[in-house]
Amino acid sequence: MDNATARSVMTSEVVVIPPDARILKIAALMRQHRISAVPVVDKGGALVGIVTEADLMRRLAVMAEKPPSWFASLFADPSEEADRFARSHGFVAEEIMTTELVTVSLETPVAEIAALLEQRHIRRVLVVKAGRLCGIVSRADLLRVLDEPRNDAADASDERIRLAVIAAMRREHWAYSPYTSISVEDGVVTFHGFSQDRAVQRGLRVLAGCIPGVKGVVDKTTLMPPEMLYQAL
Repeated sequence: MDNATARSVMTSEVVVIPPDARILKIAALMRQHRISAVPVVDKGGALVGIVTEADLMRRLAVMAEKPPSWFASLFADPSEEADRFARSHGFVAEEIMTTELVTVSLETPVAEIAALLEQRHIRRVLVVKAGRLCGIVSRADLLRVLDEPRNDAADASDERIRLAVIAAMRREHWAYSPYTSISVEDGVVTFHGFSQDRAVQRGLRVLAGCIPGVKGVVDKTTLMPPEMLYQAL
C-alpha cells in the first residue's frame, strides 16, 4: 500500500452520463450497475459534474419540505435559493449534479486519497488528467488495497524488525519510553517493562503490527506505578 497510487487502485471502467440525462434514467443506471454515483461528461468528453445518491435523495426529500416563512425569506440569498430550487426540482443531470468536484491525479498516493475522503466526508474521488475522467477511487477500492497480502520484507531478520520497531517508536512522541524494551523472536515482537496507560499499550501493539515482516505481537508490559509515572512526566 505504501507505493500504491490512484492509477493502480482506481476503477477505470466508469459508467458516465451526458448533461441531459433524465433522472429516471440515472436512477435506473445506478440500480443496474449497483453504483452510488455517476460522473457527467459533455460531448467533448470533459468532466463537468457528478450525480450521487445524495443528489437524487434531495430530489425526493423536497416533497416533504415546508416552504420558508415570509419573515425568513426576507433574509434569504436569492442566488442560493435559486440554485437550491433548481437542484431539488430539476429533471436532468445538469440541473441536479454536484459541480464542486473533488479530484486527484493518476499519481496521487493512496494514503493522500484516504486522508482526503476522511477530511471531506466523501465516499469517492474522481481521477482526472487534463480535465478528462480516467477513473474513480472509492472507499471500497482502498479497502481492497488493505486486503492485499504483505509480501515486502516477509523474511526480515529479527534484529532488522527490532530496529524498525524502535525507529517507529521514536517517530511517535507517545510511544518511546526508556521503561519499555523490545525483543523479537521468529518475527514475533514482544514488549517488556512498563507503559504509561492502556491506550499506549494498544498503540504499541498496532505500531509493531504495521512493521513489514512482523508475524505477531505480544505485550508483556505492565502499567507504571503512580510514583514512576510522576517521575516520567
